Amino acid sequence: MPVLLHIDSSPFAESSVSREVSAAFRAAWQAQHPDGTVIHRDLAAEPLPHLDAAGISAAFVPADQRSPEQAAALALREQLFTELEQADAVVIGAPMYNFTIPSSLKAWLDHVILMGRTAGDAPSAAGTPVTVVSSRGGSYGPGTPRESFEFVTTYLEKVLTGMLGLDVDFIVPEFTLASVNPALAEFVETAKASKAKALQDAEQKAKALAV
Repeated sequence: MPVLLHIDSSPFAESSVSREVSAAFRAAWQAQHPDGTVIHRDLAAEPLPHLDAAGISAAFVPADQRSPEQAAALALREQLFTELEQADAVVIGAPMYNFTIPSSLKAWLDHVILMGRTAGDAPSAAGTPVTVVSSRGGSYGPGTPRESFEFVTTYLEKVLTGMLGLDVDFIVPEFTLASVNPALAEFVETAKASKAKALQDAEQKAKALAV
């Protein structure tokens, strides 16, 4: 039975474009896989703890020598490893905050990356298709004044592909703050078009996974 891992990291429930687009991807995927399973990790509603010393060291300590803190930390990481490894597809909502990803998503990455298992020479989830919805309030694409400030897609491409061996694609809805920021008022229609394209791309990418 196919499995979709759906990760959201925006703290906004109602006005989040990344959530709306990731939900559109999920709906299209479920329509193609009516018998499939969706694992939804809402990192804003249920944030993961930051990876601490117990979580880092536990994987390298024999089971009978782990402290209770190490055992609990590794149990959480094991759950996250397994969710990624079991997924046939992944969709990640990754809005830009202060030029990079939300800290809640960084915490998930820190937990799920383990050299010798999910990362390294033979990553355990290698080749899994991942669609990242990287929404942003303005525009940071090639040729824009703030191109050099873009650390969402550049970082995630390196981590998800370079470390975890995943097959990553991006959907980038822009100018999401145009309707509320007077300085971006001239881009309201651009924002609408960008969002519409993102929703269309999400549906198409999800449907393509069924081929």
